[in-house]
Amino acid sequence: MKYYIIAGERSGDLHASNLMKEICKLDSNASFRFFGGDFMQQVGGELVTHYRQMAFMGFLEVFLNLDKVWANIKRCKSDISQYQPDALILVDYSGFNLRIAKFIKKNHPQIPIHYYISPKIWAWNQSRANKIKKIIDHMYVILPFEKAFYKKFDYEVDYVGNPCLDAIKQFAPNPNFLIDNKLSSKPIIAVLPGSRKNEIENMLHFMVSILPGFREYQFVVAGVNNLDSKYYEAFHRDGIVNIVYEQTYDVLSHAKAALVTSGTATLETALFKVPQVVCYSTSTITYLIIRALIKVKFISLVNLIAQKQVVKELIQDDFSPSNAMDEMKKILENQHYRSKILAGYDEIISILGNENASENTAKLIYSSLIIK
Repeated sequence: MKYYIIAGERSGDLHASNLMKEICKLDSNASFRFFGGDFMQQVGGELVTHYRQMAFMGFLEVFLNLDKVWANIKRCKSDISQYQPDALILVDYSGFNLRIAKFIKKNHPQIPIHYYISPKIWAWNQSRANKIKKIIDHMYVILPFEKAFYKKFDYEVDYVGNPCLDAIKQFAPNPNFLIDNKLSSKPIIAVLPGSRKNEIENMLHFMVSILPGFREYQFVVAGVNNLDSKYYEAFHRDGIVNIVYEQTYDVLSHAKAALVTSGTATLETALFKVPQVVCYSTSTITYLIIRALIKVKFISLVNLIAQKQVVKELIQDDFSPSNAMDEMKKILENQHYRSKILAGYDEIISILGNENASENTAKLIYSSLIIK
């Protein structure tokens, strides 16, 4: 069968690729066409547009790139219409994907629409659930509380487990990680500044500015290859601040603590049992809009899943070098504080439960197509 998949950022690319692998186990004739990235290309199929051309974060950033956004939407609508897949699979990236879903539902109602990794509508504008259930045929959620959330809108969805558990289960640590990357024997503070250009520019210089307070540690920045290395290399300091590329899980597997930009990385850091400080800063306009709209108490997946504060969140004005330094010292020097965070991580892992999100989702998608 023919599958059209849309993943608009790096984490979606990873999770979509694992889903594709599981679909191939069930459907030996599976063929893929997609908006995505390198991970999906490694599985196989036809890449239409790379997410590098799509990953804009925040209201202001999207506004400044509206011409590119609309061009990508137009191209995607046309391409799906020509391809006529047996299934359309949308992965996260709600601003783009919900527009595509609305178009397909209206113009090609015979194409079933599957949504893997729900839009985070529980965070703001919750009434969108009513619109979503009209255009999405099958919704697969990855956070346990999302099933109950949609139930309030009389929309039955499937909780499939969390794909981060799948990705980490498949991870094999590099035993030569320190040697290969010319890292010293000093304990590591991991720095995860995000995977988008504007995230790097907003976050990284603040993250490494706490360096003077931690000379006995080395900062290791987890870089990604889809960004020009110049955005990272300006921060390189031999033996003090090092940059490694496409090795985030290896960095976390060696880290004593971490500074993490809010997002999927906060959950991944928790699953590696690394105490962390969650950081978030964006343009003033974007932040003011978010603050006015947001309906949840926390921004990190760690705290949202636990429904309480497990890790400290430093947001916007609170994200300062002095605050980051104070919190990092507590993590590194106060054993009781570290233990409390780690106990919170254990609770989160217990709440998440299922490790087979990709397999479960693939089975549900394929079964629905066979039954049809």
